[in-house]
Amino acid sequence: MRVTDIEVHRVTLPYDSARADELIRYHDLTGRTIYIAHTDSGLTGLGESEGVEREEILAQYIGSNPFDWIGDETSLGLGTAMYDLMGKAAGVPVYKLFGQKHRSWVAVAAWTVSTHPDRMANAVQAYASQGHRWMKFHLSPFENVIDQTEAMQAVAPEGFKIHYDFTMHGTQDHMPSLLDRLSEYEIAGCFEDPLPGEDLDGYRELKLRSKRPIVLHHFPMGATYEVLGRPADAYMLGHSKIGDAVRRAGLFAASNSPFMLQNTGSDITRAMTVHMMAAFPSASLHFVNATTEISSERFVTEPLNPINGFIRVPEGPGLGVELDRAAVERLKAIEAPSKPRFIIVCTYADGTTLYTRPDPTNPHFMARPDWSRTLMPVSFTSPFTTRYWDDDGSEGFKTMMARIERDGAVLEAN
Repeated sequence: MRVTDIEVHRVTLPYDSARADELIRYHDLTGRTIYIAHTDSGLTGLGESEGVEREEILAQYIGSNPFDWIGDETSLGLGTAMYDLMGKAAGVPVYKLFGQKHRSWVAVAAWTVSTHPDRMANAVQAYASQGHRWMKFHLSPFENVIDQTEAMQAVAPEGFKIHYDFTMHGTQDHMPSLLDRLSEYEIAGCFEDPLPGEDLDGYRELKLRSKRPIVLHHFPMGATYEVLGRPADAYMLGHSKIGDAVRRAGLFAASNSPFMLQNTGSDITRAMTVHMMAAFPSASLHFVNATTEISSERFVTEPLNPINGFIRVPEGPGLGVELDRAAVERLKAIEAPSKPRFIIVCTYADGTTLYTRPDPTNPHFMARPDWSRTLMPVSFTSPFTTRYWDDDGSEGFKTMMARIERDGAVLEAN
């Protein structure tokens, strides 16, 4: 069996309208690339990625046997297509290509971004109705996390949990105290990256103090030796190539360390992640998929959707999902949304107002504004409420934006 051709389709997955307003202000996760690998035996394999692989990468797969790509470390998207082909050729589900099945149902978490407490509560209700029981979000110092947590807990069904991602800290908050405060809420589930990744001593101390599990994602030594020092309760592998994930899964299993995968993508990526989580011995936590639940469109005929927080592992040959060609053609015609030009307006309890705007040189500004060095020290618990001032063409907007571009931020007394 040889790969004879790989179709490449670039599609746009519009955001779910209920969450589009906040999502578009953080990252553009609407673009996906779908790969359809054809073979001389007539089988086809599906893959998916965020960007488009270069022609020289695609050329490595053309003419090869899909089984040449066991433990692929070249491309997660194209490697997924090869595993789909291998499973179909062997007549087995993809998880069997990794080893024994350790679970038939895999836990999954929904994902969103930080926004106004009322909108966070709406996200919890929406994701719970979709069958989710976990929701991950990146904290932002432009919102008060205590206000958000209270709003989410007020509407969450029993057993629904929040996965807080601190994006390696970056604020003036005393992290042990903040985690203690959040742990008072039943909805608090786990804390990801509450400290810089290189602070392993800090992680070990925080792990002993915290009433909720500590999750380490950004590894200072590439998820190798530091894992043996047990700095966290659990670990996250993000966007790892297949072969790398296999090796790390072995290390986590040898040290009896629970972990999860975070592979951003839609239905094809979700299917591949489910198969890997099913076969990796200690991958017992909820994986994060991100774009599937934030999109209003799907491009497979029978999507893998959660039931009470779990997705059933497919048992058919390959990945267990088939492409909806009509949906792909429709999604190819949709234009990607443009990021709005806006000002972040934070009004403190005493009436003081902070005006700033996303730094175009810092794609993570909304979660880590400190990386831009344009603001005063920030906190996840500042006593303020935030709104977005979109470019309305007014002189007021133009004047304020000019001041922000000159000074980095504007702070005005009441």
